[in-house]
Parts: sequence; structure tokens; C-alpha cells
Amino acid sequence: MVFTQAERDYLAAQPLGRLATVSPGGQVQNNPTNFFLDAEAGTIVIGGGALGGTKKFRNVQQGSTVAFVVDDLASADPWTPRGIEIRGKAEALTDHEPPVPGLSRQIIRITPTTIISWGLDGPRASRTV
Repeated sequence: MVFTQAERDYLAAQPLGRLATVSPGGQVQNNPTNFFLDAEAGTIVIGGGALGGTKKFRNVQQGSTVAFVVDDLASADPWTPRGIEIRGKAEALTDHEPPVPGLSRQIIRITPTTIISWGLDGPRASRTV
């Protein structure tokens, strides 16, 4: 499996992440987005109401690498941050079955190359997949 059990559990419990992409001109864009874990395939799927018309979708179409972060605070006292950063290659797919009904037929699928997690199941961990 690409993701550890602790990472899969954490991602399944979170409703929102942030996707960073880069335009061909070098402009970084970082936006909150929904996401869906495809644990069997080891990928992250991002959908939206009109995803095909967004800057992040166009950036991925034009070859952007991506970083996707999901994080939160398990506790503010004591300070206990936790999260996961997924770096990798992304595909902008059209005419694809949406992850849930009502979303557009465009998705972004992220295949991890590096996973960095913290506060989930021990000390900070980084690995290439």
C-alpha cells in the first residue's frame, strides 16, 4: 500500500485539503479543495462543481507538478499539529466519472512520489513511493 493505515484513516476523516500547482509562467497557486482517497489505487482524486474551468485544472493540464496538504490541530494545548503532504504528478482527466454525484466530469488524480506525514502514528516520516 502506498499510504500507511494511519495515513488512510486520517485522510478518510478529513473534508478539506490544499492543492498547490504552478503555472507555465512560474506563478504558484494554492487553493482549498475537496478530495477523495482512492486507497486501492494509492491516489488522491480531486473533483469539483466545474473543475475543468479552474486555474488548478489548467495548470495540471499544462504539466504542473503538485503538492497536496491536509492538516489540522489534534489539540491546541498541548500544541499537537498533524497532517500529511503528498507531492507527486497529477493528471487532469476529462469525461471521467465524478467521485460523487453532482460534481463535474473533470477530475485531478494525484499519484504520490513523496509522502510526508507528522503527528499521525509516531515521529515525522518522509518517504519516496
